[in-house]
Amino acid sequence: MLSASALEHVVHTASSSDSLTRLYSDHHGWLKAWLRKKTGCPHNAADLAHDTYMRVIETRNAVEIDTPRAFLTTIAKRVLASYFRHLEVERAYLDSIADLPEPLVPSLETQAIVIETLLEIDRILDGLPAKVRTAFLWAQIDGMPYAEIAERLDVSLSSVKQYMARAIRQIYFPGAQA
Repeated sequence: MLSASALEHVVHTASSSDSLTRLYSDHHGWLKAWLRKKTGCPHNAADLAHDTYMRVIETRNAVEIDTPRAFLTTIAKRVLASYFRHLEVERAYLDSIADLPEPLVPSLETQAIVIETLLEIDRILDGLPAKVRTAFLWAQIDGMPYAEIAERLDVSLSSVKQYMARAIRQIYFPGAQA
């Protein structure tokens, strides 16, 4: 015999599942069409619709949603932003290796690993304040000296050092408080 809390969990899960099924069946076609307009590609739209529903499943607590299309649009916009950011990072990396001599071009496997690493660093840095992120990128990508970063950001040299320490902590210990 099920305990009251176990029975409540089963009822909630079944109710949630029914609600998700209804959300999917009632709005999936509309969502794919909306995403197709945004991406221009039916295949990418289908993938992004799938990702949107996966996020709904992963984060959803409420059983009923008053405005399902607004709810789905909000989540889909986040999925789209991630998708376009991914394309931007990938394109920038591929552009950076485009002129390398053939023997120096990384293998496709290495390229995929580098792109995933860059995306993860991008995701981590995105959570930092603008000056911290900018200082880190100028130092690491452009090789800019701290003194020049301080001048450009109109902050002290010690602030730049603090920014760099914060960015590095965030990259190496992403779960820790920055």
